Amino acid sequence: MGSGKVTEGQGLSFEGKHVTVAGLGVSGIPAAKVLHGLGALVTVVNDGADERSRAQAAELEALGITVRLGDGATLPDGTELIVTTPGWQPDKPLFTAARAAGVEIWGDVELAWRLRGPDAAPWLAVTGTNGKTTTVQMLASILKAADLRTAAVGNIGVSVLDAVLGDEEYDVLAVELSSYQLHWAPSLRAHSAAVLNLAPDHLDWHGSMEAYAADKGRIYEGNRVACVYNVADKATEDLVREADVEEGCRAVGFTLGSPAPSQLGVVDGILVDRAFVEDRQKNAQELAEVADVNPPAPHNIANALAAAALARAFGVPAKAVRDGLRAFTPDAHRIAHVADVDGVAYIDDSKATNTHAAEASLAAYESIVWIAGGLAKGATFDELVAKSAKRLRGVVLIGADRALIREALARHAPEVPVVDLDRTDTGAMLAAVQEAQRLAAAGDTVLLAPACASMDMFANYNKRGDAFATAVRELGA
Repeated sequence: MGSGKVTEGQGLSFEGKHVTVAGLGVSGIPAAKVLHGLGALVTVVNDGADERSRAQAAELEALGITVRLGDGATLPDGTELIVTTPGWQPDKPLFTAARAAGVEIWGDVELAWRLRGPDAAPWLAVTGTNGKTTTVQMLASILKAADLRTAAVGNIGVSVLDAVLGDEEYDVLAVELSSYQLHWAPSLRAHSAAVLNLAPDHLDWHGSMEAYAADKGRIYEGNRVACVYNVADKATEDLVREADVEEGCRAVGFTLGSPAPSQLGVVDGILVDRAFVEDRQKNAQELAEVADVNPPAPHNIANALAAAALARAFGVPAKAVRDGLRAFTPDAHRIAHVADVDGVAYIDDSKATNTHAAEASLAAYESIVWIAGGLAKGATFDELVAKSAKRLRGVVLIGADRALIREALARHAPEVPVVDLDRTDTGAMLAAVQEAQRLAAAGDTVLLAPACASMDMFANYNKRGDAFATAVRELGA
C-alpha cells in the first residue's frame, strides 16, 4: 500500500495545507515526514530544545520542514490541523488555542486511520491498563500461525503510520493502543477490539478515572464483529454497553473460569471457546491447553484468552490459536524466570510498574519474597498489600517512594518481615537480591514486581530488570 494509493482511497488532500505537528519523538517525526511527503506545509513545535531535540530538528529541517524548539505553547499562524504525539496532555495551551480557533486535533493513530486505502487491512485492536503488549504479540503469533500476513503495531514500538503507508501488504493488523492514542483518534473503527482491564493509571494526564475509562472505551466505537471484555472486570463490560457499534457486533467475554455462552474460558486446564461455535448454548471448541501459554500465570492466561477471542472473531481456526500460543515468547522483564538458586525461583517482572500489574504478578505465586519500590506516580498501596498479604514471606523495599509501601505493609501485613534499603547506588539491586535470599526458603519465589516506575534509580524498567538478573546470576555463581 503506497502513499499515493492511500490518499486517493480516502479522498484526503494535504497539498498546501498548513499542519502543525506537536512534539518530536517516535510518532512526531514519522507524522511530520508523512505529511510533508503528502504536500503539507508542516511546522513541528516542541517544548524541549535539548541536544537530542536539536539533532531531530536538523534531520527534519534538511527535508524542508519547519521546526520550532522550546515553544510548544503557541499556535503557529495559519494552522489548519494539528497532529499530536500521544503524550501531549489535552489541557496544553497549544490545544486550548486550537480549539478556540476551530482547528481539529488528531493523533498519529487518527492520521494513520484516515490515510488507509480502500482495500486496507482491518485492525484488531487491544487496550487496557496492563497486558496490552503481550496480548497483541500473542494475537500476531496466532494470526501468523493461520498463515495471515500481519504485524504487531501501535503503542508496541512499530508506528501504525509505517504499517499503513509501507510497501508491505497485510491481511490484518494487531494494534496496541494506549489511552493517550485513543483520546486523539475519534474516527478509528476497528474490526474487533478488546479492553483487557481497567485500573487507575495516567490520571494526571486524563484528569479523572472516568475520563481515563472513557478514552479506553473509544476502542469499541464502530466495531463490526466483536467487543471483547474481561468478565472479572465489570468496568470493561460497562464500556461495551456504552459503545455505539455496527449492527450484529457481539459482546464476547473472557474468563479464567468455565465460560458461559458467548465467552472464552478455562475448563480442566483447557482454553475453550463458547462464542465462535455453532449452537454456543450446547457446544464448546477446545483451543489450547493452559500449558501452551508461556508463562501460564493467571493474568497471562487471561491475555491469551483475549488474543484468542480477537483471532476467532477474525475467523482463525482453533489449531492456529494453539500453534500461535505455543510459538509465542514473551518480551524480557515480564514474569521472566531468571534462575533457581538453592531451591528458590527468581522472577523478573520489572515491567510491573503500577499496582495493578504487581497484583497480577503476586497472584501467580504462593510464597513470595517481594522486591518492590521506586516512583509511585501518585499510587497508593493499601489494596495491593491487603490482597497479597497472605502470599508474602518477606519484603525488600527499594527506591524513592518505598515508605508508602512500608506504611501499607504495617497496616495490612504487620507480621511480614520487611527490609528497607535506603540506598540508590548501582549496588543497591545486588543488596536487595542478597536480602531477599536471606528471607527466602526452598520452595519460595523471589519476585521483582516493583509496583512503581524505575526512573528514580534506573534509566527504565529494562535496566532495572537487567540489574536484578545480573544480581541473581552472581548469587548462582
